[in-house]
Amino acid sequence: MKSIVSLAALTLIAVPTLAANKDWNYADGTTPERWSTVNAAYALCDAGLNQSPIDLGAANARGSIALETNYTDTAGTLKIAKEKVQVNFPEGMEMISGGKPFGLIQVHFHTPSEHTIDGEHFPLVGHFVHATKDGELGVLGIMFREGAANPALEAVVENLEQGSGANLAFDAEDLLPKKLSVYRYMGSLTTPPCSEGVNWHVAQEPVTASREQIAAFAKVLGPSARSLQPLGTRLLVAPAE
Repeated sequence: MKSIVSLAALTLIAVPTLAANKDWNYADGTTPERWSTVNAAYALCDAGLNQSPIDLGAANARGSIALETNYTDTAGTLKIAKEKVQVNFPEGMEMISGGKPFGLIQVHFHTPSEHTIDGEHFPLVGHFVHATKDGELGVLGIMFREGAANPALEAVVENLEQGSGANLAFDAEDLLPKKLSVYRYMGSLTTPPCSEGVNWHVAQEPVTASREQIAAFAKVLGPSARSLQPLGTRLLVAPAE
């Protein structure tokens, strides 16, 4: 039987929070943020050697990553804070990476995308945050490009003005590309405290969102992408061609 993270266990996992008194901010997406100068607890943000995001065009290996999801029709609860739009999910959905199950906790968004591919940002990205029952984090990043409207995103957009606490219903699979080939590497949270040991997966194929949907997210989020971090000596696997 597949292991799903319990709600009680989530309190022990270092997932980014929606703190009302956030003491850090994004910069221009290019200049290093130097978050450790704001709070010493964020030292890893500047000193860590396995930080995210990175440019995925710098892949140093190719391979087929065994990745599955069981996203489906779901309820969700909207949470909004400064530079944050997030949907929290009930237990039941998961991502299986290399045979290891990661329970889906939430998805949050950034404008523009944090990761780049050959230097290219996408106008919107969703980060699906998962965790194993032992608290190991796994994130699936899905880029959005301008095109046809996305029905699942529309459920979020329609409730942005209502704000935190809005109850949503949509098919989470609509947020995924038809072909889920991913870039894979070990990185970090992209917000303080920038904890490392995060299993990153970023889909090669983007999903479409309408100009109006992208604009609605950008209006709430503003510029919300951390600057690119060096790959260093890490293994970055691109999808096999």
